[in-house]
Amino acid sequence: MLERDGLGRIGRLATPHGPIETPALLPVVHPDPERQPVPPEEFRRRLGLGAVITSSYITWRTPPLRAIAEQRGIHGLIGFSGPVMTDSGAFQQHAYGSVEVGPEEILRFQEAIGTDVATILDVFTEPETPHEVAESSLETTLDRARAGRALRNGLLAVPVQGGPHSDLRARSARAASELGDVLAVGGVVPLLEQYRFVELARILSAVRPELTPAAPVHLFGAGHPMTFAWAALFGVDLIDSSAYQKFARRGRLLLPEGTVALADVTEATCRCFLCDELPLPKLANLPPTERERRLAYHNLLTSAEEIGRVRQAIREGTLWELAERRAVAHPALRAGLEEARRHPEVFLPTEPEARRAFREVDRTSRDRPAVVRFRRRLDAYRAGRAPSHLIGRLGLRPEYLRHLPLEDRAGSPLRWQMETPLGLVPVELSDLYPVGPYLGVEEFLDPPRHRPPRAVREEVGSTFGPTVDVDRDWTGPWTLFQISSLLEWQYGRTAARALAPGLTGERSRRTGRLRSIARGDTPHFVVGTEGVAHPTFRGAESLRTVLPGDSHRVTVHEDAVPFVRAGRTLFSRFVVHADPELVPGTTALLVGADDELLAIGRLLLAPHEMGKLARGVAVRVTAHAARPVPEELVPSEEEGDAERPLPGDL
Repeated sequence: MLERDGLGRIGRLATPHGPIETPALLPVVHPDPERQPVPPEEFRRRLGLGAVITSSYITWRTPPLRAIAEQRGIHGLIGFSGPVMTDSGAFQQHAYGSVEVGPEEILRFQEAIGTDVATILDVFTEPETPHEVAESSLETTLDRARAGRALRNGLLAVPVQGGPHSDLRARSARAASELGDVLAVGGVVPLLEQYRFVELARILSAVRPELTPAAPVHLFGAGHPMTFAWAALFGVDLIDSSAYQKFARRGRLLLPEGTVALADVTEATCRCFLCDELPLPKLANLPPTERERRLAYHNLLTSAEEIGRVRQAIREGTLWELAERRAVAHPALRAGLEEARRHPEVFLPTEPEARRAFREVDRTSRDRPAVVRFRRRLDAYRAGRAPSHLIGRLGLRPEYLRHLPLEDRAGSPLRWQMETPLGLVPVELSDLYPVGPYLGVEEFLDPPRHRPPRAVREEVGSTFGPTVDVDRDWTGPWTLFQISSLLEWQYGRTAARALAPGLTGERSRRTGRLRSIARGDTPHFVVGTEGVAHPTFRGAESLRTVLPGDSHRVTVHEDAVPFVRAGRTLFSRFVVHADPELVPGTTALLVGADDELLAIGRLLLAPHEMGKLARGVAVRVTAHAARPVPEELVPSEEEGDAERPLPGDL
């Protein structure tokens, strides 16, 4: 895994014909070149699509194609030099009642023709299948998967079946994770064809937590570009598409926003390189075969562009935003996204601590997993505290805070909260993600206006009268209170009480926001734009003494200790244990077996993923103990990520 946004991830699957960069679109290629409208090699050369999927069953049952494949390989048959995945005939078996080939024979055939990713012949289970029948079919699929694993040395795709039944889907996902190199969610084509995204969301919600993070996830049949971002939210890495051909055959144009009949296109709204050659409105005048070919090409180009947008959104941390924008394309897709939000437990373990911004697409944006987690933590923060008083929206600038008392004249504490798009939020936490960087409709319908500091003074004075001292400068107490509050938010009340005494804060001159926390002249925490207090190495030393047990810690295997201590990246294979409460983006303490503080770093993987990925970075070190490692022992990044025994194998 190279980058991520929640379950969506950018990774690399190594195959004999080169790597597949994920999320990836695998166009479905007909094994008969005469029936393939766009030459597969054009996918690579002009569209940047590096992998395809084709049918081993159709190849096997068609003697002329079979002879060529056995002689020249599947790559020679379809004319494609990149990675090729093959299916096994399961859908044909479902559609026609039977196939002429057995599960072991079709797998041996895929091996013989040199497929990069072979698929077992599973039992396709309809969405309406009763539990007893689905369970029996699943047993057959699992038996075939075990036999296929014994036969196949190369990459093997194992479908996840179970029909509509969550328990069977979860069981199938666990078994597939033990046997497969690619985990393919199957039996869902009818749901996609009938726009039953709510049911599909329930299936993916049952399946996704049970799949190993070490293998890419393939969703069979999700070929329309408007579904790509939605699928990526669930961590789908591979999407196959025959939609570009099927819709072209019916004279339909695929767009990320939906589907349009070519006959209705009268304006040259697209300026891609294909439309520079021949604008869309003129396609209708071509002979049927040529019209279908060019329309299929255009559909595929649109799909390639959309999968690129998905990858870009993952890099930017805007995948939820893209999925919400795409869901507007169809009410069924919006309903599917709404169903996804009803399963926050699927997303929360990998939901990043914060993103660069939180931009509202519509009111349902306020139910994203990030908001769910914030509200839950807010409930825990408020527990045991006195009720808060409401104050109009204001920034945490010194000129406002100086007039906002933290206690009355009798010494009783006063707490303040503000109305935000996400509900009432304590003033001291209003810089935190997702509240601080929230950009929504209210910002434009009722934009915040500059409030003269005296207006705050008058508002407080009129509410409390002489019981509070509004003439005192409360800026200093507010800074100390906010420091204590942020530490409590991040590390708990006990740790905050131990750490806060003696700390001082520095605010931004431009925004008034808290930016750093120090003890004396030594910075202990840096407050990011997302409002979170991230420790420096010196701050981490203090944290280690007050945080209990494994809290906020990642334990490093002894083989990697000298390298992490010197500031090298911590790879997944060398994580012994991680605090399960951590999430990607959190700054954690990297410690040895004796709890020696080696370094601090930002998590790329979630704790449950660490150690399960044979390759990949778990934590990027941001500060370290700086003890030198002998030059001859320092590995390169590639060497550090190379095949080495897992701690359990030593």
